[in-house]
Amino acid sequence: MWELVITLVAVIGVLGLISLAAAMRVIKQYERGVLFRLGRITGEPRSPGLTLIIPFVDRLHKMNMQIVTLPIPAQEGITRDNVTVRVDAVVYFRVVEPTDALVRVEDYRFAVSQMAQTSLRSIIGKSDLDDLLSNREKLNEGLELMIDSPAVGWGVQIDRVEIKDVSLPDTMKRSMARQAEADRERRARIINADAEYQASKKLAQAAQQMADTPTALQLRLLQTVMAVSAEKNSTLVLPIPVELLHFLERGARDGQPTDRKPEKPEEPATSEEPVPEIAPVEEPASPYLDALTGPPDLGAVLDQPPERVAHAEGRPEQP
Repeated sequence: MWELVITLVAVIGVLGLISLAAAMRVIKQYERGVLFRLGRITGEPRSPGLTLIIPFVDRLHKMNMQIVTLPIPAQEGITRDNVTVRVDAVVYFRVVEPTDALVRVEDYRFAVSQMAQTSLRSIIGKSDLDDLLSNREKLNEGLELMIDSPAVGWGVQIDRVEIKDVSLPDTMKRSMARQAEADRERRARIINADAEYQASKKLAQAAQQMADTPTALQLRLLQTVMAVSAEKNSTLVLPIPVELLHFLERGARDGQPTDRKPEKPEEPATSEEPVPEIAPVEEPASPYLDALTGPPDLGAVLDQPPERVAHAEGRPEQP
């Protein structure tokens, strides 16, 4: 008798342990549990930790509350300025109402994905190419608003939407490259023209200063000669300005001695005889100016005696 009672108690204990194990559920920290009892939602979603359900009567669904990263496949569309582009994006969302996400929509992930693709194609059609390339912040906000409006009723909150890449045709890439190159060339020409204008103003001021001080022109010429000779070239080109020739002529004229006595002023004639005209006195020529501006000596140029040079010009050779 006692053996039967002990066996019955043991069987009841084992069945109780099995039932308790079947009734125990563990919900993780990032999950929430939605309990269905005989097909109907019972109470609020279960919080994380250990919870008990009635076996064969209750069914517990666990909903992940973490942020989900959902990539949007590349969508091809035509922009408002008739440019064909391919745009792909990524959506970050999370479940805020587990009951609505489980009851109101069959698969909230698939629903968010389809809504994101539709909204992305709509954004492409309403935007220009320049907006897709440079004004992405505004497009991201508009895309987030378009996706978040229906997702609120599904118990889903859209945290962020980002456009990852915009693919352009090769012809459009070449056109944009030519446009950028032309713009850079235009800016380079404007900068060069501005530099030439500023340099011309400075050169005009320098020329005016050198005109007031002729010695500055000689110093500048010597500096130019030193700069050219420092490069160790085989040929040296020495420009001689006209102002330097006038300066040398003036120096030779001032330094040449004169032995002619000053003439006495003639007394006015009392008679009615005509006054003889006085021939103008020729000033002495400068040897420096004659050497630089006069015709070259052919004998010195050809390194031959004057007799052979004269014979080459058609005159008879002198013995």
